[in-house]
Amino acid sequence: MKFILFISLLLLYTTTIVSQDSLAKERIYSIHAQATLIPQYHFNFHAAYTGSNSLLPSEPVATSITSTIFFAYKPYKNTYLIFNPEASGGKALSKTLGVAGFPNGETYRVGDPAVHPFIARLYIEQQFPLSDRKENVDDDLNQIKERRHKDYISILAGKFSTSDFFDESEISNDPRTQFLNWSLMGSGAWDYPANTRGYTMGTVLQFFYHDYQIRAALTTVPTEANGPDLQFRWNKAMGSMIEFSKRNLFYRNENIHVDATIGFFLNKANMGNYNLAIQQALPNLIPDITTTRDYGRDKKGWYISLDNHFNEIHYYINYSRNDGQNETWAFTEIDRSFVTGFRFDGDLWKRKTDQLGIAFVANGLSDPHKNYLTAGGIGFIIGDGKLNYGLEKITEVYYSWNVSKKLFISPDYQFIVNPAYNKDRGPVHVLALRLHYEL
Repeated sequence: MKFILFISLLLLYTTTIVSQDSLAKERIYSIHAQATLIPQYHFNFHAAYTGSNSLLPSEPVATSITSTIFFAYKPYKNTYLIFNPEASGGKALSKTLGVAGFPNGETYRVGDPAVHPFIARLYIEQQFPLSDRKENVDDDLNQIKERRHKDYISILAGKFSTSDFFDESEISNDPRTQFLNWSLMGSGAWDYPANTRGYTMGTVLQFFYHDYQIRAALTTVPTEANGPDLQFRWNKAMGSMIEFSKRNLFYRNENIHVDATIGFFLNKANMGNYNLAIQQALPNLIPDITTTRDYGRDKKGWYISLDNHFNEIHYYINYSRNDGQNETWAFTEIDRSFVTGFRFDGDLWKRKTDQLGIAFVANGLSDPHKNYLTAGGIGFIIGDGKLNYGLEKITEVYYSWNVSKKLFISPDYQFIVNPAYNKDRGPVHVLALRLHYEL
């Protein structure tokens, strides 16, 4: 009841503020809010065995809930302050264990179903114009209605999610409005630096000039694998990334164009090593990655993606890969991932604001990671006690139904083959119903 009251007051307040400012041509601030509720269920499935980090073969419905206030303020020319308090609660299927491409991107490995408030984002950005070219920007989440320079360099610092700036796709990026699966929130093999809830602290440098974009960042990493606390130790515990994008790689008009992105990442942390864990385990003993941890170990890799827009049909393809030698530290246990999918706009069937999405994922492991799990080792997301290896394959279909101006209801279905890369378990049929409201 406290959570429902909080959301009601939040939305009432936001509606009042927005309506009072609705006549302004340009603003120095914007306020928005969102609430997302996702009950999710999987049917019983075959499992030859079940380990400590397995998806349970049978369990009840699990429901997640999040709410966020998006406040953006422009105190000076080309200066922006972003503040996003957030509250989240509920729980995930099997305590967010047992599937590398987990089926609900709105859940975290917190373990406490009670609703807890926290600061999701708090950062300041300064932009430096590179030309006189300008564009109109609409009022939106963390975005102020104004006329802004199109070409600029910006530097920002504070708390944020690296996925706010890197590895973005218009087709597959946000589990609150698009695909739910973790593998479809971004590049699955990018162990992107973040705490348990998906946020980090650091600095981002961005360059925008015509259709070219370059981004680079230096961030904190968790003090322990998938942990809540963050740290930065130069060349020992830190996250770094650089990304190059070319908008309109192919361009016919605003509705028919192709965007391309390639990114490189290097994370350092107190990671364990898969091969060393296997070597140190005596015969007939189970390897433990945590006993081999050492500062300065790294995980490096890259991702590449194409967004193809053809009027009402949008096609997405992404491939990502990391070296897979050391322990997964922040996101999920995927060492290589291939994703392809479509989004169809509702104009095709005379429902302009509806969407239909369908995507396919194939996740894989490096040989050291695979051998570690086969020997009975566990990570922080997966570990069935042993492993009959196969690619983890996921198909997801969702329909976003715009019930009213700001209310969206989205039934979602996912078919998971070889959950946690194990041919001895599954397949799994997962159903969800997402309710998303925003102002």
